[in-house]
Amino acid sequence: MWGVWLSVPNCSGPDSSGPDSVGLESVSSTQVSHPRAVVFGCAGLEVTADEAAFFRDADPLGFILFRRNCDSRDQMRRLVDDLRASVGRADAPVLIDQEGGRVARMRTPHWPAHPPMGAIGALGERDAAAGREAAWINGRLLAHMLTEVGITVDCAPVCDVPVEGAHDIIGDRAFSRDPALVIDLARATADGLLAGGVLPVIKHIPGHGRAFADSHAELPVVEAGRAALEATDFAPFRALADLPLAMVAHVVLKAIDPTAPASTSAIVVREVVRGPSIGFGGLLFSDDLSMNALRGDPRARAEAVLAAGMDVVLHCNGDLAEMRSILGAVPLLSGVAAERWARAEAMRHAPEPADIAALTNRLAELLGTAQT
Repeated sequence: MWGVWLSVPNCSGPDSSGPDSVGLESVSSTQVSHPRAVVFGCAGLEVTADEAAFFRDADPLGFILFRRNCDSRDQMRRLVDDLRASVGRADAPVLIDQEGGRVARMRTPHWPAHPPMGAIGALGERDAAAGREAAWINGRLLAHMLTEVGITVDCAPVCDVPVEGAHDIIGDRAFSRDPALVIDLARATADGLLAGGVLPVIKHIPGHGRAFADSHAELPVVEAGRAALEATDFAPFRALADLPLAMVAHVVLKAIDPTAPASTSAIVVREVVRGPSIGFGGLLFSDDLSMNALRGDPRARAEAVLAAGMDVVLHCNGDLAEMRSILGAVPLLSGVAAERWARAEAMRHAPEPADIAALTNRLAELLGTAQT
């Protein structure tokens, strides 16, 4: 692994010069490495010899874990250590989708169950302060669970705003149908994750809540007009645009680009995600290339999301042949993308002290799930 020295800004959000130039006048420096702009999955509970050799040569930015990779604390610690060893970078990010509710890769009996974000949203509708407290605690507890096994990035919180009749693929994964409440609780969740030493990934920018189809199975098309999208779908992402990482949805927004999902649309990325509608200045991951919303072979999909403006390709299914096939399409992480990643990493720190047992009891008390 090699690195170069770049000037890395200490930035809290976009300024008037635009998201690509946020704080670039800063003179603070940190070392920025240039791995390949891709995050890969792996097939099972341990790294195989073939996978280790591939990862060593491919040098992906990092890795993402799924249910198939999570059996016990000791097994996960070994897996995470071995993945990092394969690329020779102790700080290689390891991601997971640990939202709570039905989207939880780490499950009982080895790990505690966390509530779906909709349960926290329901509390927030009754009592805004209690909702914020529960969201922060939940984020902090999620971070504790993840850092115990070496995971540094959680693909959460969900910032989508569902509408009546939308596909249940989002459902109670979202906090609320009220954008203001989503903003409040997503911010608190992200703050809790950061306090626990884990980077949050806001998703699914610029919004998946209106989708009437599951993008894992087919391509959703959103018919809503621009004004409605600006007022609801885009609002949480605009309010949270100072956060470091986001995942882009495989959803067509007909009012903006009727021909391509957001993840492969340079128009949506330029005008909405990076533009004035949201103004996100952090690093963009594609959603998983393996999802059936996208067309073409894995290499064509990788090329399409990168051409649209994604910083990092996400390939999750652990299929080694597919991973090999996309390598030639994925560049090294460099330039503005490398600076965005360095800014994200600069936000991650050792977990702040916390009484985990007390926080666990307080969350149960707030949600009305405490044992009597």
